[in-house]
Amino acid sequence: MESDGKGVRGLAVVAHNEKHVELLARLMRAEAEGDGQLGMLMVGNVGVNRVLADCLDFMEINDLEDMVFQRPGGFEATMKGYFYQRVREKDKQLARRVIRGERFHPAENSLWFFMPEGDCPPQWYGQWNTGRFKSHCFFAPLPEVCPRVF
Repeated sequence: MESDGKGVRGLAVVAHNEKHVELLARLMRAEAEGDGQLGMLMVGNVGVNRVLADCLDFMEINDLEDMVFQRPGGFEATMKGYFYQRVREKDKQLARRVIRGERFHPAENSLWFFMPEGDCPPQWYGQWNTGRFKSHCFFAPLPEVCPRVF
C-alpha cells in the first residue's frame, strides 16, 4: 500500500457504502469544482474530518450522510440544484481517495472552509486559518480541542 505520510491509501478511515461515496463526490463537486481536482479533494478532507471529529459542532455526525446533510451548520451546496445532478465516476474516484485517508494541505486537519471576497482572516468563528487554496480558505481547530482530526 502507498502512503502519503498522512494516511495509508487503500484503508478506509471512515465507514462507508456506495451511497456515501456518491454523496461525498457530489458534495466535493458542488462545493469546489471551480478549484479543480485538488480543491475538490480538500473539500473531501473537510467532510471526512467532520465524520472523524466527534467534537465542537460535529458530535452528532456518525457517517458521511450525516455530515453531508448536517443542519444547522452544514454545506450550502446541498440546498442548490447543482448538488443533485447525477454523480460522475471521476468524482467518485476523488471521494474514494479521501475516504482512504489521503490528506491535502491546507485542509488535512480542517473542519471548515469558506470563500471570502478578499484575504483569508486569521480566524473564523474562533478557528485558525491553515491556508488558502484558490478561492477557499481553510480553518482547523486546535489539536487539544479536536484530537481525532490530527
